[in-house]
Amino acid sequence: MSGSSPAARLQQLFEGRRLTPTQRRIAHSMVRRAGDAPFLSSVELAELAGVSQPSVTRFAVALGFDGYPALRRHLREVTPAGPVDGGGEDTYNEYQQAVLGEIENLRHLAELLADPGPVERAGRLLAASRPLPVLGLRAASSQARGFGYFAAKVHPDVRVLDEGGSMLHDRIDAARRAGAGALICFALPRHPREVVDALRYAREQGLAVVSVADSAFAPVARHSDLLIPAAVGTGLAFDTACAPMLLGRVLLEAMCDALPDAQARLEEFDVAAAARGLFIE
Repeated sequence: MSGSSPAARLQQLFEGRRLTPTQRRIAHSMVRRAGDAPFLSSVELAELAGVSQPSVTRFAVALGFDGYPALRRHLREVTPAGPVDGGGEDTYNEYQQAVLGEIENLRHLAELLADPGPVERAGRLLAASRPLPVLGLRAASSQARGFGYFAAKVHPDVRVLDEGGSMLHDRIDAARRAGAGALICFALPRHPREVVDALRYAREQGLAVVSVADSAFAPVARHSDLLIPAAVGTGLAFDTACAPMLLGRVLLEAMCDALPDAQARLEEFDVAAAARGLFIE
């Protein structure tokens, strides 16, 4: 790490940490002022980030330090003496760094997919389930809806479960009674307790659970028959989920491969869409 820029070192320090929105604001402020960060007092950093001084202390503890002075000492130890070269990664602003972080997540996903076995197994499970429940709550609800939208073009019965509450278990029951054999879950941080409870219940009812999660150690792991991880980006105030979204499309492709009439259904939809004038060419 000694040969990297101050901004890159800070990014590496924050990577993989589950920080609150306030703590992320502090992290972003430090990255923006990477050269000055090791020399800022807790009060100065709090003012820079627009947070309270105790928030800075809690931030340091969340990173594994005894307090902010210990964090600052660490930063001074890893900061090279003398002027910093203006080229390289420290020329990237926080938005560019977020994009680069997502590119790295996609690289990791590509490496994971070198073994297509788990994805192909998931595709077969999803294709065989009639109906197919697709679960995703809160931050993951858009992933579930996106998957469900495209899956419905090739699968005869897709049921998106994107709302929690007392009806969630009822909807899982209804899918199981209708013949469902599997459920796909998109689980992203922060992980709602309802999702974990729903997966536990789904497995009790005999459903096989396929999960897309941000980590192999996500809370849904113990309630999943097959979990395929895809990291989220943590460089902005709110997580970015490019890799989970792409993994969802990969699973759709695997499901299409396992559905013998998928191509026919797609062609049928195209003909109907053209007849209805759904899209502007």
